[in-house]
Amino acid sequence: MMNVGFLILGAGPTGLGAARRLQELGVHDWQIVEAAPEPGGLATSFLDDKGFTWDIGGHVQFSHYEYFDKAMVEFLGVDGWLHHQRESWVWMRDRFIPYPFQNNIRRLPPEDLNKCLQGLLQITQHPRPKPHTFREWIDATFGPGLAEVFMLPYNFKVWAFPPEMMNAVWVGERVAVTDLSRVLTNLALGKDDLSWGPNNTFQFPKHGGTGAIWSACAKRLPAARIKLNSRVVSIDVGKREVVTASGERFGYEHLISTVPLTELIRLSGQSHLQPLADRGLLYSASHIFGLGLRGKPRDELATKCWMYFPEDNCPFYRVTVFSNYSPYNVPDINTHWSLMTEVSESPHKAVNQGQLLEEVIQGALNTRLIDKREDIVSTWSFRAGYGYPTPGLHRDEALAELIPFFEERGVYSRGRFGLWKYEVSNQDHSFMQGVEVVDRLVNGLPEITAADSSHANSKKHPWPFERWNATHGEAVR
Repeated sequence: MMNVGFLILGAGPTGLGAARRLQELGVHDWQIVEAAPEPGGLATSFLDDKGFTWDIGGHVQFSHYEYFDKAMVEFLGVDGWLHHQRESWVWMRDRFIPYPFQNNIRRLPPEDLNKCLQGLLQITQHPRPKPHTFREWIDATFGPGLAEVFMLPYNFKVWAFPPEMMNAVWVGERVAVTDLSRVLTNLALGKDDLSWGPNNTFQFPKHGGTGAIWSACAKRLPAARIKLNSRVVSIDVGKREVVTASGERFGYEHLISTVPLTELIRLSGQSHLQPLADRGLLYSASHIFGLGLRGKPRDELATKCWMYFPEDNCPFYRVTVFSNYSPYNVPDINTHWSLMTEVSESPHKAVNQGQLLEEVIQGALNTRLIDKREDIVSTWSFRAGYGYPTPGLHRDEALAELIPFFEERGVYSRGRFGLWKYEVSNQDHSFMQGVEVVDRLVNGLPEITAADSSHANSKKHPWPFERWNATHGEAVR
């Protein structure tokens, strides 16, 4: 049996962030165990047999952290990135409407426009009480018109859960709220409102898709310390021992787990926690379909980044013009382009997997993303069984019990599905969760991202963190 001070389950951004920070601090007593044949987790990229590169969803990279920014330059170099101005749009009523939708309702047909405006006036004149569910938040923030026309159908399509089953705590910077004055100004001046949000500019790897980042990170770590193709089958939190499918055993002092929290409960045999997880830890699966196409996108798509689709004439909720992210995502940018579509699935939103590719292709035709089937030269698909952690009504009370339970036993559950907090589940958040939990365990410093998502998302954070005092700061330089 191999014994280490730090055992890390998963070589995605969180696990790699933890390993990199341990190396940086001169702590070499660690081991990563990863089930997949390559590092990256949900940020892995794939090259299909026709030469098209695909991601597991429409990843874009922007950052709340100085430390993360410096790491990205280290991994790919200054010249390894392409920088984009975001162009995100909503396709509905047979037209494109700029995102954020609510600021651009002037583009709607008159009946829908009137319905949205009446609803906005209604909530202005009669404010709603403090919302407890995401459905109540939508009604209170956008009014019944915008809720009916866009917010409710789109959010069910993306989350695969009714909004009344979700809390409103997570929203923060994730959803643009409505400014009636701004809406009316845009309407009167015939003006499009295009720049909102933390990712109105973003960067993307020039070569290799998002996965290139994490492959580069892994290559900077000792290869012997990253064990791939090694699936964990049991965790004994009493003995502090992990067993893999091949029978290997790893003893540890600290376990940093990035496996889904629900899987951590199962693997560690903590069946008494299962009812809490069943009630509080909701999630959706993600089906990713890539369409590799000959020719060039029509002019209307030539500069768009991604698009939202709230209507039922297509199964996907979001489509990325992936060839616009990098010309190297296709075999030859002069003769090819690509679309990447995303479809959600949950117990509340079933899909027919056998027919889903055909439904995606027909949806692309219905929404005029493509002109004819014959232009498709490659198709690619991937199902992420754990796609998005849903902010359910009982999530926070479940996490308040589950995370401390495991930490008391030397297990630190972090990452998109380890911490189960959608609001801090981007690449930057996930990487920094790994970094920060190491600083907590090695240097005694408080975690920021896992502990206070609102603060984490409030601004660009310097390194060392501003919440660490000067004495602590010396330990991390």
